[in-house]
Amino acid sequence: MSEAKKTPFYEKHLALDGKIVDYSGWLLPVQYTKGLVGEVYDTRRTASLFDVSHMGEVSVAGKDALDFLQKLVVNDISRLKDNAIMYSPVCYPDGGVVDDILIYRLGAENYLLVVNAANTDKDFAWFQDNLSGDVILKNLSPEYAQLALQGPNSEKILQQLTGEPLAEMKNYHFKADLEVAGVNCIVSRTGYTGEDGFEIYCLNEGASKLWDAVWEAGKKQGLSPAGLGARDVLRLEASMPLYGHELGKELTPLMAGLDRFVALEKAAPFNGQEALKKQKKEGLSKKLYGLEMLERGVPREGYPVRAGDEEIGWISSGSFSPTLDKFIAMAFLDPEAVAKYGEVQVAIRNRTYRARFTKMPFYRRKK
Repeated sequence: MSEAKKTPFYEKHLALDGKIVDYSGWLLPVQYTKGLVGEVYDTRRTASLFDVSHMGEVSVAGKDALDFLQKLVVNDISRLKDNAIMYSPVCYPDGGVVDDILIYRLGAENYLLVVNAANTDKDFAWFQDNLSGDVILKNLSPEYAQLALQGPNSEKILQQLTGEPLAEMKNYHFKADLEVAGVNCIVSRTGYTGEDGFEIYCLNEGASKLWDAVWEAGKKQGLSPAGLGARDVLRLEASMPLYGHELGKELTPLMAGLDRFVALEKAAPFNGQEALKKQKKEGLSKKLYGLEMLERGVPREGYPVRAGDEEIGWISSGSFSPTLDKFIAMAFLDPEAVAKYGEVQVAIRNRTYRARFTKMPFYRRKK
C-alpha cells in the first residue's frame, strides 16, 4: 500500500491544529479547532480557506482537442468560450459515470480539465484509452496546488492581492497567468459550497507564499480554515453531487437530475449517448430526491428508504445541516412511489424515522 501524499499546505494545517485524516490517499484536515459546525457557519457568513490540492489537473491541447472532448464528455463543449468553464459528467458507453469534471477553455486548442482526487489516475487512463486525433494529454496534477476561498467576503480578501478587477469576473469564468501576491495563478470564480468564492491554482513552489498572503489578507475579514467535513456538509446543503454518492459506475447523470448538463442531441457523438437517450425515453427506475427529516434521526449514506410496506430506494448523502438547523438527505428513489406517497421513512439501525420530500437545493445563497 502506497504512503499517503502530503499537499504543499500540510505544515500549515498542522500549525493551525488541523485534525489530519487519509482521504483518497492524501493527508488532509477533516476539521480544525472550531469544528465542523463553526466552519460551515464561517463559510456562510464571512469566508473560509480550503486546501483542495488533492484535485487532479489534466491538460488537453492540440488541433483536435475540441473534437476529442466532445466525444469524451456529455455536455456540449462547442458552446464554451475562452476564459469560461463548463461542468460535465464523463460517461462510459452504458451511461454510467467515469467522473464529473470542470473544463477550462484556455484557447481553441488548449483546455484544462479538473478531476476528482480519487479518480485522477483512473480518469487519465480513460482519457488515454479514448484518445484520437492530434491531441496531447498531460497529467499536471503533481505540479499544482489549489486553494478554495469561499464565502461572502472572498472577493474583498482576494482583491487585496491582485490588480485584476474581480467584481468583473463572472461565475464559471477564470483568468490565467494572474498575479496573486506575486504568485502566478489561475483564478476561477467557482466553488463547491454554494457560496460566492474563488478557486486558485498555482505551481507547488508558490503555494506557501500564496497561503500566507491570503491568510494575512483575510484576518480583518473573518477568514477561517475549513476542512473536508465542512466541505461535504456545505456541498450537501447546496445539493451538489459527489462522485461515489450521487454519481458512479451504476449511477447516470439523468438519475442524478443533471439533465441540463447532458446534451443528448449534440451533433458530435459521445460516450454514453445512446444509453442515455434510451434511459430518457424509457424512464428512470431511480431518481435523486431531496429529503427533510421529520424526526431526529441522522440519515447516512446507504440507509434504506421505505414507503408503505415497500423499500423504494436509499440515501446517497445525508447529514445535519447547521445552516438550516435540520437533518437533510439526498436519496435515490423510485419515481412512481414518490408520486404515490407524500411521506417516507428512513431505516436507521433498528427503527424507522419519518421524512418528507423537499426541493433542492436545500440552501441557496442570497445574491
